[in-house]
Amino acid sequence: MKNTYDLIVVGGGVLGTFHAYYAAQKGLRVLVLEKDKQPSSATVRNFGQVVPSGMNTKWQNYGRESLQLYKEIQAKFDISVRNNGSVYLASNEEELTLLEELHHINNGNGYTSHILTKNECLDRYPGIRSSYVKGGLFFPEEVTVEPRTMIHRLHEFMTTTLGVSFAYQTNVVHCQQANEQVEVTTARGEVLGATKVLICCGAEFKTLFPTVFEQSDMEVTKLQMMQTVAQPSTYQLNGSILTGLSIRRYEAFSECPSFEAIKAREDQTSLEKKWGVHILFKQATDGSIIIGDSHEYADAVDQDALGFDIKQEINAFMLEEAKKIFELPRYEIRDTWFGVYAQGKNSDIFNQTIGTNIHIVTGIGGKGMTGSAGYAKENINTLF
Repeated sequence: MKNTYDLIVVGGGVLGTFHAYYAAQKGLRVLVLEKDKQPSSATVRNFGQVVPSGMNTKWQNYGRESLQLYKEIQAKFDISVRNNGSVYLASNEEELTLLEELHHINNGNGYTSHILTKNECLDRYPGIRSSYVKGGLFFPEEVTVEPRTMIHRLHEFMTTTLGVSFAYQTNVVHCQQANEQVEVTTARGEVLGATKVLICCGAEFKTLFPTVFEQSDMEVTKLQMMQTVAQPSTYQLNGSILTGLSIRRYEAFSECPSFEAIKAREDQTSLEKKWGVHILFKQATDGSIIIGDSHEYADAVDQDALGFDIKQEINAFMLEEAKKIFELPRYEIRDTWFGVYAQGKNSDIFNQTIGTNIHIVTGIGGKGMTGSAGYAKENINTLF
């Protein structure tokens, strides 16, 4: 590693990486420091669904910027992007109403979507149960990625084409303003300098500026997911599959006229409410299908209370609900895991400056894979 850079990014996940991408495009010397051998937190522990359709107007715009960048990079270098669209499946008339209202909103903001009839859903998505689906809303521009592959290929692309430097297994233990520079000290005692430092630490709140996080409104969310064995080669489930519980949860639908009245009629004692469950499906390139997910919450200062266990009660409930929606050829579960991400209780992202040139950017919540690129573009243009 050199000793001095224009920008040092602490954290090699998707949010930090896209900040590094846009900084490098400006011709800046950029170093990304990643504490693990490879990114292993929220960036790789998700579905790999890039779905601006599920976000409110502000973040949909960021997400649409992200879609454009994903496709531009994929045209030059394979980072696992597949343009196979997203669909929301309504299970009753209330959810169908929300889909129709969101479709109308999309028509107004120029984001392409198509209403699907029940029969069109049954034709497009093999195995979907006729007893579940009433209709759908399809977004053809949206993409999926392989979350455990994409970030590594993106790092490779940025190294070879943009000259971004990446240092792995490099834990930053101290960061301070020193005259005209910011000094970053690693656990090995290396001292690096930069004009600006950007800290994209995910839910790692204990090392750098812990008091800042303790005094914030940040909370940590734990999500459980599972993955089936590979389905038969003849079975293909294209794109991101989002269902009725997603329609009732995602921010985009909160902008629909009927949303508040529909939410008010929900059973607040149900298991899906208790565990924050909404059922998603996404087929990986190896033929397996990822199913989830759940949501448990803790304040940033109490994140250890979430524990390291996987609650079998939650997985059993999600699997039961999934079987009501799709009759997959194989439901044997190959893998289970949990992911953790940070978010603000009263803000859509945590962005705080320490002094003048140390910038903490985290707390993007579940919007990371979709919104990071668009947000990073705007933020880098602000910082430089």
